[in-house]
Amino acid sequence: MKTIYKLIAIAFGALAVAACSDDLDTRPEGDTMTEDQKKEIYEQNPEKLEADVLSLYSSMIELLAIEDWYGGQLHFDFGYAAVMLMMDSWGQDMPSEDSSYNWFASSQDMTDRTQTSPLGYFIWNNLYKQLGLANQVIATVPAESEDATSLNFRGQALAVRAFDYLNLVQLYQYTYVGHENELAVPIIAETMTNDEAKNNPRATVAEVYEQILSDLKEAIAILPETGVSGQVNRKVAYGLRARVHLLMQNYDQAYDDAVEAAKGYLPYSIAEVSKPSFNAFNHAWLWGNVISETNDVVLSGIVNFPAHMCSFTGNGYSPGYSGRYINSQLYSRIPDTDVRKGWWATVDEDGQWVAPNVDWTWAITYNGSAYNIAEWEGWQAPYLNVKFGAYNDLYDNATNACDIPLMRVEEMLLIQAEAKGLSQNGSVAEGKAILESFVQTYRDPSYTCTASSKEEFIDAVWFQRRIELWGEGQSWFDIMRLKKPVHRLGTNFESTVAWNLPAEASIFPLIIPEAETNVNPACTNNPIAAAPQAGQTY
Repeated sequence: MKTIYKLIAIAFGALAVAACSDDLDTRPEGDTMTEDQKKEIYEQNPEKLEADVLSLYSSMIELLAIEDWYGGQLHFDFGYAAVMLMMDSWGQDMPSEDSSYNWFASSQDMTDRTQTSPLGYFIWNNLYKQLGLANQVIATVPAESEDATSLNFRGQALAVRAFDYLNLVQLYQYTYVGHENELAVPIIAETMTNDEAKNNPRATVAEVYEQILSDLKEAIAILPETGVSGQVNRKVAYGLRARVHLLMQNYDQAYDDAVEAAKGYLPYSIAEVSKPSFNAFNHAWLWGNVISETNDVVLSGIVNFPAHMCSFTGNGYSPGYSGRYINSQLYSRIPDTDVRKGWWATVDEDGQWVAPNVDWTWAITYNGSAYNIAEWEGWQAPYLNVKFGAYNDLYDNATNACDIPLMRVEEMLLIQAEAKGLSQNGSVAEGKAILESFVQTYRDPSYTCTASSKEEFIDAVWFQRRIELWGEGQSWFDIMRLKKPVHRLGTNFESTVAWNLPAEASIFPLIIPEAETNVNPACTNNPIAAAPQAGQTY
């Protein structure tokens, strides 16, 4: 029975977009001091840099960052977690309702590949704005500084900038291997003026990767081993570089970096993921957005990640309106012995909800009738995600102050397995051993990797990544990196958004917003491809 929801329903109507005449935050706004003046102040008191560094992380959870540009509120406008949801919506592993309540509907149907798409502008603005803030810190702290605090801040900014470029280069061009000389995105140096930024052509894929590796090399050299939860430390920088080397097929380096990144971290245990989880920074997280109850995205009510992802929240779109599901074909391949099978709820032949991770003793009485969690929240079709728990692990909690995972040790172990299995200094057998050790210890004691070739092994690791990292913004990057097709036909995708696309389809790279190309004419664009049509195989 569908009940009362703590949701203000706002229809997702036509989105009229006006062109922006301003720079897309290529440099931070509000600079009233020269760089020399700032350096003088910070040399006297390095702690003053802390505010600039904290802005790197607050920008990742900024509420309504493009409200002024758009002229109204958009309920996907809540920071990088929204980018994660957009990316997962493009692929084949996260079906959702094709309805007016789905603020990521234009990502799911890929109609966001236009110059005036609000989602497209949002992504560009989110990443380049954070990149600009990082440039501000980097420009302020010289590489030759001998102050440990200042160098820590510089290292964080370098790593965050590398993170931004790594996202951008994968979004606006095909993957590294085979596309090294294709145009990616503009590189904006910390020394670049606004005038220079307005005449700044796209760098090649290889040039962007060179910049990323340079930033991470320096960051690793100057960052401390540990730090504040939610902020970048040396282990996170190693983890980012492991991702880069995996993309470049530098497998030995990817393995070594993933090993360094994983030191000191412990994966979620089987017991820990036998209930809705992934909502609070813990021993498995290298990096994540730490969200307090006073964050603007929480105070907004429903403009936040849990509102769109968590099926247990008492304040959101996901319960009853726009749930997030797993691809039915992918789900069917998960063994019953794998604890992750319980991350999604199904319906049995009698029409009863089945979800081993859900506490079915939970009940609420309303108007004299008792409802369990599925009835109260108005859960819809099977394969519903119950992976992400509500705040404080309380069902129907209206406070959406859940932390958001950006990098977990489980990913590093999967990188180790893939890299060792494909490297010249390793073998498929060694990679299988690492993969089996992780899955058997932490997810499925009965697991055996049956791959007998490198191709089969790649698919075996990819399958584990699809399950383990579902909903964490990694699936699209894997499709691009591995040059995989997108297959939706014959699954639980609604018919309006069901199609099959080949590997490296023309619609995969994003379109650079006209708000950027208008102010930076040197920045050429990707060709615009027609959105896929329902029921078609391309």
